Amino acid sequence: MDDKKIRLAAGALAVSAATLVGIATHEGYRSEAYKDAVGIPTLGFGETAGVKMGDKTTPERALVQLLESTEKHADAIRQCIHVPLYQHEFDAYVSLAYNIGTGAFCRSTLVKKLNAKDYAGACEEIKRFNRAGGKVLSGLTRRRQKEYRLCKGETT
Repeated sequence: MDDKKIRLAAGALAVSAATLVGIATHEGYRSEAYKDAVGIPTLGFGETAGVKMGDKTTPERALVQLLESTEKHADAIRQCIHVPLYQHEFDAYVSLAYNIGTGAFCRSTLVKKLNAKDYAGACEEIKRFNRAGGKVLSGLTRRRQKEYRLCKGETT
């Protein structure tokens, strides 16, 4: 059997378990709503949609919400990616879009480069999304480095 990796249409790729674990690890779990670095109410594993201060969740509900939200983000970015991807590239882009939002992802230079088949340049663009509220955050810089390495197919 041939061991070569094959890029597939984004529509054929699914959110991997590794992506969910990666997002959960990066986001961390909070049972009570809190304001993130830019003041947005956030709950569970980084969920912001419909969250109000005072909201609470359980780990089980937060995991279900993470899966549903990650699938929505994946569906949205599939609409703006028009080139085939490796699973690890798709995983990196889903993680990024979960954090920055699908609108920002789809409007980005990253997607322009990606759709021009500049795969290396698109991966490189991930590192640019390390700011919140105009400030470079060390946690975002670390996350972007991990997503960049995932995008490049590096296993460490």
